[in-house]
Amino acid sequence: MKVGEAMNRGAHIVSANDTLKKAAEIMAEEDVGFLPVEESDRLIGMITDRDIVTRCVAQGKNGDARVRDAMTRDVKYCYDHDDLDAVMENMAEIQVRRMPVMSEDKRLVGILSLADAARCYSPDTVGIAFSGVVSPGGEHAGQIGRA
Repeated sequence: MKVGEAMNRGAHIVSANDTLKKAAEIMAEEDVGFLPVEESDRLIGMITDRDIVTRCVAQGKNGDARVRDAMTRDVKYCYDHDDLDAVMENMAEIQVRRMPVMSEDKRLVGILSLADAARCYSPDTVGIAFSGVVSPGGEHAGQIGRA
């Protein structure tokens, strides 16, 4: 199975110059905890609800701080034509639950989550990937991965 068959098409994008308040409002409205971050029509980062809390709120910053102050800059992604098994193995290795999906021309076309894969693929395979994601240690430490 290919990533494009399992991913959630489309994704709300937030600008690096937007406020954390705006990012949090989008997350609440869309019931998501993860947003791609763009600048000059390029994907430059990712921000999670956890990033907002640990990188800004815990440091005494408020909702007026910019997304760029909390985002993860090391953007990892996969392609819509990638093999789903290989991507899930990579997600487990780098300990991420969600990954941006890009088209061949490097345009964001969706998000792949372990939950998406579990709904339309093999729950056993996804379970193995999830066990890698939740294992202690690894290079991840709150960052995003690359398939």
